[in-house]
Amino acid sequence: MQTVSFQLYSARNFPPLSDVLKTVGAAGYTQVEGYGALYASLDDAALAALKSDMDKSGVTMPSAHFGLDMLETDPARALKIAHALGIKAIYCPYLLPDQRPADAAGWKAFGERLEKAGKPFRDAGLDFGWHNHDFEFAALPDGSVPQDHIFAGGPNLSWEADIAWLIRGGSDPFAYIEKYGKRITAVHVKDIAAAGENTDQDGWADVGHGTVGWAKLFKALSATSAKYYVVEHDNPKDYKATAERSIASIKTY
Repeated sequence: MQTVSFQLYSARNFPPLSDVLKTVGAAGYTQVEGYGALYASLDDAALAALKSDMDKSGVTMPSAHFGLDMLETDPARALKIAHALGIKAIYCPYLLPDQRPADAAGWKAFGERLEKAGKPFRDAGLDFGWHNHDFEFAALPDGSVPQDHIFAGGPNLSWEADIAWLIRGGSDPFAYIEKYGKRITAVHVKDIAAAGENTDQDGWADVGHGTVGWAKLFKALSATSAKYYVVEHDNPKDYKATAERSIASIKTY
């Protein structure tokens, strides 16, 4: 398996970021994944300071999330951030509920929109793709699901496959890994707590301490184009424990 990364969104409620980077580096991670609010408003000096903190902590940021608004309206700014932080792969992470299409045609058009948004980044030599949640797997009126239409509209889109969200969406991860394995360039590695557990953490669990069968999933994912395996927990009560317990579990697979 490739090097394990840590999605910094998991530690967004535990500032300062400089301490988070030190903690993650000490836990054994050599990569982190950024998210839009982390760097969207930083000036050149602040970006340089962030890169310095990463260097001191022994981590790089090869992959990152950027909001659709910046990707579409200010790609030059996104590229500048990517260059400053050493980002090689950009994933659009989310679509607000009030912006989500209601039918297959609308989702295909959204895929086309992502395809267009990604062109400046692909032209610059970066990977560009979509990161899923659960809503992409909710059946549409015709029985199809948005995820398939997004990829139909965006033939060059890569996929950061968030397996746990896919499962929460009611789909079979192995079927989608087989179907879109060539598109998968990154994977979010997180776990789902048993029913009724970790309600204070939105039902998520540290990797290896939940219900997701990661041992078999890693074997299936090894046949894909995945370069980055990114540990994430959307709402941990102790991000340090999540980071340490998750990487320890992954080392056993």
